[in-house]
Amino acid sequence: KKVVFLDTSTGFKFLSGSTQGSDETIEWEDGNTYPLLKVEISSDSHPFYTGKQKLADAGGRIDKFKKKYNLD
Repeated sequence: KKVVFLDTSTGFKFLSGSTQGSDETIEWEDGNTYPLLKVEISSDSHPFYTGKQKLADAGGRIDKFKKKYNLD
């Protein structure tokens, strides 16, 4: 069924299908009322989609792993 997802960190809303239901409802742009599902992260706030993802230094992680397990 159709539901509205609300990204609580940015206020971004989108209409999609889901099997999840909710007691809360919201009126959508088309004038219909749909169940409202609140999510903490969506494509509007996730670093992968916003381009703000930080890439870790692979060499540093390998050295840290080796040091942690005495593999040097």
